Amino acid sequence: MGFLRLAVAERVQAPGRRRAAVPDPWLKPGILIGALMPIVWIGIRYGDRALGADPIKEIENELGLAALIFLIASVACSPAKRLWGWTWAMRVRRELGLLAFGYACIHFAVYFWDQFPDWGVIPEDILQRPFITVGFAAFVLLIPLALTSTKGSVKRLGFVRWQQIHWLVYPAGALAAVHFVWRVKRDVSQPLTYAIILALLLAIRLAWWLQKRYTRGQSLR
Repeated sequence: MGFLRLAVAERVQAPGRRRAAVPDPWLKPGILIGALMPIVWIGIRYGDRALGADPIKEIENELGLAALIFLIASVACSPAKRLWGWTWAMRVRRELGLLAFGYACIHFAVYFWDQFPDWGVIPEDILQRPFITVGFAAFVLLIPLALTSTKGSVKRLGFVRWQQIHWLVYPAGALAAVHFVWRVKRDVSQPLTYAIILALLLAIRLAWWLQKRYTRGQSLR
């Protein structure tokens, strides 16, 4: 009995041995559940035949918009932490980026499905239709980001090289925004809104980068 009491006392007196609690454990599951809502909403309207005259195109467009929104959200995580101290944003940046890539994959899968069985026109579309060209380029740039999104990739590549690869998110986001603007033929107010938000985020990151270079140059004098 004395041994058991001693063991219990040691556990009580050494709280540092306990596994640290995960902050906001609901955050990532909540985001993942919320991320499914666009697909659920599309499915409901598809069942009700409420997706317009061309449901496949509507599905394709909404999936692409979801990909752009998640991509912008991932880019906004670092400014959110630095400007407002939102540390939780950095904990979900990886998930937001992967959600953007996932929706981009489904977006392109629906496009391929829409071309069936005449898949031979897809290379022609990519080469000859500018909005598809920039959209495909954005998708290609997202691939190395998704493949190197693990902690093991950081260790394997080294932080500097890993960071250089993940700077591709900025040209990918810019190309995705251009793709959206060029895709819409009439009212471009919505795509321009997202393009402006992304441009502001890129401007903030560029300003920080220039400030860092200037500070480093001053310290070397």
